Amino acid sequence: MSAADSGILYIVATPIGNLGDITMRALEILGSVDAVYAEDTRVTHKVLERYQISKPMFSYREAAGGNMVQRIIDQVISELQAGKNIAYCSDAGTPGVSDPGSYLVDKVREAGLTVVPIPGASSLPALLSVAGFVGLRPLFVGFLPKKKGHQTLMKKLKIALENETADSIVFFESPERILKLLEELAGWELPLQVCLGRELTKMHEEIMRGTTAELITILAKRPAIKGEIVLAVQIKEQS
Repeated sequence: MSAADSGILYIVATPIGNLGDITMRALEILGSVDAVYAEDTRVTHKVLERYQISKPMFSYREAAGGNMVQRIIDQVISELQAGKNIAYCSDAGTPGVSDPGSYLVDKVREAGLTVVPIPGASSLPALLSVAGFVGLRPLFVGFLPKKKGHQTLMKKLKIALENETADSIVFFESPERILKLLEELAGWELPLQVCLGRELTKMHEEIMRGTTAELITILAKRPAIKGEIVLAVQIKEQS
């Protein structure tokens, strides 16, 4: 079979919380492919079940590493070469964006096969759309390294804001580490305004905006901080 007759790997973005946020195109693709591969089949099954889509499902967990990952990749490539169309979904949001999927895409492309993006919900533009920040040069860094390279990267990010290389910086952070990140940002001693989104699109969605000190005060009073967090910071213009 020639490359032109091969199947397509669709990288499908799924809702980050509210299942109603899936796109019509994503539903059409999920309903038409021959199989769905997922970071966690139990999570993706909930999306398919909501929209009454029944497809063969297989687990692909990049975190597993080693021979298991390579075996699944070989299986995907073999099916694509046989003319089958396949969708890949991570647990929420877009595969490959602080989620698994990049390695799969790389290997499929190396095999000379076609990969097509099916975009959808993402916490990054969702937060920026309600932050009210001025500027067109946000810098997305995802999750910061926990140890090696952490301090070096933080210094570079501070310089990027000061030099206006970026007009805002967007982070992903865990609830266990968010206070530490806010304290680090406060240590920059810059007039930062911060917008924090927690559990975006979900039942307990929360969006807060203020200084690092104000957000630290609010969050430090809570017995526990829960949910996925996205954080944007910008130097506040002095009036």
